[in-house]
Amino acid sequence: MGLNVWLLLSAIIVITAIVSVRIAHRTGLPSLLIYLGLGLLVGESGFAHIHFENAALAQQLGLVALAVILAEGGLTTNWQSVRRAVPAALVMATVGVAVSIIAFAVAVQGLLDLDWRMSLLLGAVLASTDAAAVFSVLRRLPLPPRLAGVLEAESGFNDAPTVIVVTMLSLPTAPMPSTWDILVNSTYELAVGAVVGLAIGPLAAYLLRRVALPASGLYPIAVMAVAFLAYTGAVQLHASGFLAVYLATLIIGNSRLPHRSATRGFAEGAAWLAQIGLFVMLGMLASPSELPNAIVPGLLAGVVLVLLARPLSVAVCALLLRLTRIDRISWREQVFLSWAGLRGAVPIVLATIPWADGMMGAKGVFNEVFIIVIVFTLVQGPTLPFLARLLGISAEGEARDLDVEAAPLEELKADLLQVRIPPGSLMNGVEIFELRLPANAAVTMIVRDGRSFVPSETTKLQAEDQLLVVTTAAQRQVVEQRLRAVSRKGKLAGWYGERGLT
Repeated sequence: MGLNVWLLLSAIIVITAIVSVRIAHRTGLPSLLIYLGLGLLVGESGFAHIHFENAALAQQLGLVALAVILAEGGLTTNWQSVRRAVPAALVMATVGVAVSIIAFAVAVQGLLDLDWRMSLLLGAVLASTDAAAVFSVLRRLPLPPRLAGVLEAESGFNDAPTVIVVTMLSLPTAPMPSTWDILVNSTYELAVGAVVGLAIGPLAAYLLRRVALPASGLYPIAVMAVAFLAYTGAVQLHASGFLAVYLATLIIGNSRLPHRSATRGFAEGAAWLAQIGLFVMLGMLASPSELPNAIVPGLLAGVVLVLLARPLSVAVCALLLRLTRIDRISWREQVFLSWAGLRGAVPIVLATIPWADGMMGAKGVFNEVFIIVIVFTLVQGPTLPFLARLLGISAEGEARDLDVEAAPLEELKADLLQVRIPPGSLMNGVEIFELRLPANAAVTMIVRDGRSFVPSETTKLQAEDQLLVVTTAAQRQVVEQRLRAVSRKGKLAGWYGERGLT
């Protein structure tokens, strides 16, 4: 096919994928399922009959796409929201991954008649939760900030150790690595990757604040270039590029940068494009004629993963956190964390590593992982809101539900906050003056039923209102906390001891 035909096909796929996001949003399904379906439709058995079986190329492109997705995750993660959750997330991303791999390997070795190496490899491939799937589903759920923070941070951190283990187990000519080899290599790669990310992130934030670029559009490009600098720099040192890029962008995203809103918007668009391209490519890589043979072993492995390995890893981590007094995770939260360990592109990309290295039986592993991702994402994703309500951990109506976006007004050194009042919020019926915002903050506009107006001090707020609040940068956190407190406890929030803290 000529270049124009490829461009036409690519444009149709991207537009179709964008339209499908609305369908996915309404049904609660991660959009990755639709993208994988598009890949199957244009693949060797689809209408375009595109024959793509280059596992090595898919692996390289997949890792780059995951780096972009992780960069967006770091840039859009609010450090104040996840700070308390980081210790628990780190434990789940390290100890939890190890427990999950071992428990899974022990269970499936006899169940699927696999040797130890292949059992451990399949367990490592499936041990990582997927950042794209977690971000797309959980950021729409009304969860307590700490619980949501654990899931988001875990999905950002656990890619790194799983990549290390999968890579070590995928070398067909090398002997089976010992536990000591895996521990030493993992420690080195994670430590050096963390150092690279923690070094590049603050330096990049410092320079971007002080270098006046001639065009605002250059800032987002510079930030994404820094993300790839962290990723490739760590990889060149044989360290974890995923951990480096996530930490670097987490620091940059929580720094006061020029055109921060535009940078985050650009990163979000790049991540969506990376997701679309990644999942469509993985769908094309799969062979529909081979998938039926993988259904039974894939379903068995998925059941072991979801009902045994993941819950056991969460339980062990919760026990360790309680014994060390780092954190306390209730049994309800453990149940939700176990079910919310969504798999997506990461396991499928990891399954291409042994395939690209020529490991015997690796194509079968890829097919089984493909089945697991499709089936269990279809089962788990839409049921998460129901499970949250059933367990009594849903945070509907609380201030954490407020959709807040900040657009820095550079010359005035002020922030513009966009606040949506969710249904059930106790901010409904509160008059503007009863918000008791600081003197250097004001509600400047209300959008109600598609009509915008400037409110007075006695204007009553209503559910579904969107407020524009202007505040100085120094008072932004105080303003957000006050809005959260009123949303949660009403205009007398202070009397109830509610301060709107995360």
